[in-house]
Amino acid sequence: MTDSDSNRRKLVLYVAGQTPKSLAAIANLKRICAEHLDAQYIVEVVDLKQNPILARKHGIVAIPTLVRQLPIPIRKIIGDLSDTQKVLVHLDVNGVGHE
Repeated sequence: MTDSDSNRRKLVLYVAGQTPKSLAAIANLKRICAEHLDAQYIVEVVDLKQNPILARKHGIVAIPTLVRQLPIPIRKIIGDLSDTQKVLVHLDVNGVGHE
């Protein structure tokens, strides 16, 4: 595994259709990734309206929810992701607390 592989992050955003909150969360996540992650990320958007069984399977209780699956440990944040600093700190996407 190379250093770039170990720095890769996997983010999954759970939404429900094209609601204003879902659309805002998608736009905010794209902006945060572009401004702060230097292409070291994979983003997957999961629409729970199209596949509602995934909500229970993945432990999603509110939407929109962003899940950082990699690196472990898994971290979650609920909301439209409009508070960039809160997202960066909560999901540790800026490396706070790590070498």
